[in-house]
Amino acid sequence: MSDREQAWCLVANRWGTRSVVRAYFRAVSRLGDGAFWYALMAALIVFDGWRGLAVSAQLAATGLVALLMYRKLKRWTRRPRPFAADVRIRAWVAPLDEFSFPSGHTLHAVAFTVVALAHYPGLMPLLLPFAASVAASRIVLGLHYPSDVLAATGIGLALGALSLWIVAPV
Repeated sequence: MSDREQAWCLVANRWGTRSVVRAYFRAVSRLGDGAFWYALMAALIVFDGWRGLAVSAQLAATGLVALLMYRKLKRWTRRPRPFAADVRIRAWVAPLDEFSFPSGHTLHAVAFTVVALAHYPGLMPLLLPFAASVAASRIVLGLHYPSDVLAATGIGLALGALSLWIVAPV
């Protein structure tokens, strides 16, 4: 970990000492585990019928590819999490797995946001802040480095764009 990245991790992680900040990012992180995205897919089906079902299927397929990609990358890179590499960084929640690169939460949030906004641009005021909060939560909670989140953002953007290229908007 570079000195600059370590400094960013320490500063962000200190925000977690504030109970309100920690509670917010814990909740966002928990929703980013999948609950928010599953609820979005269900809402699309309920409120937009067959079109919503088609978009939800595209989101689910994109999510499956994202899952396979990030698991493969984590096994390949085996980068230790910030709290494991620096005793001054505290994990404010338990990690879902051992390694940090890339952030699976961020990768999914970005890919889902790209696909969903291509079909439903009116969701932008909801999805952009949520995806940004998911990305920030990973650093504040001591689970990821900024570079994990930035790389996951790039991968998520590319994956979302690829999904849209393969499956033209409904």
